[in-house]
Amino acid sequence: MMDRPASWRMPTVKQMEKMGTAFGRKTAPSPALAPNDDLPAEYWKALLEDAPSHISPSRSSIAALRLDQIPRHLLRVECRRCSRTVEIQKVDAIRLYGQRAVWKDVGQRLLDDTCTQRTGRHEEDGCWPFYDAAP
Repeated sequence: MMDRPASWRMPTVKQMEKMGTAFGRKTAPSPALAPNDDLPAEYWKALLEDAPSHISPSRSSIAALRLDQIPRHLLRVECRRCSRTVEIQKVDAIRLYGQRAVWKDVGQRLLDDTCTQRTGRHEEDGCWPFYDAAP
């Protein structure tokens, strides 16, 4: 532990005056955008460059598709909690759950039927699904 006073962290009066004059010389910020204004091109460019490259749009939206809309024949759901993977062929899933069933519901049911993470509390029970369709 040091015996220095807290003032050693604060700038001196001369340094504060220097910072104040430097602050006044800065250029004015660009005007704010109205809600109905178009966003600048730099914003969209930065947004697209920052998008994760390992997630494709088809992978993120496959959970919302009905079984008859999924083009792949092998469906896979993985638990992010216990790292278990359950695979089912699309024809078997349609036979068991119907062609109008949503893959998110079917995958959750498949994981819940064989879940090993049971604590007795509703908030903690069950698996954390990650939906995938094998190529």
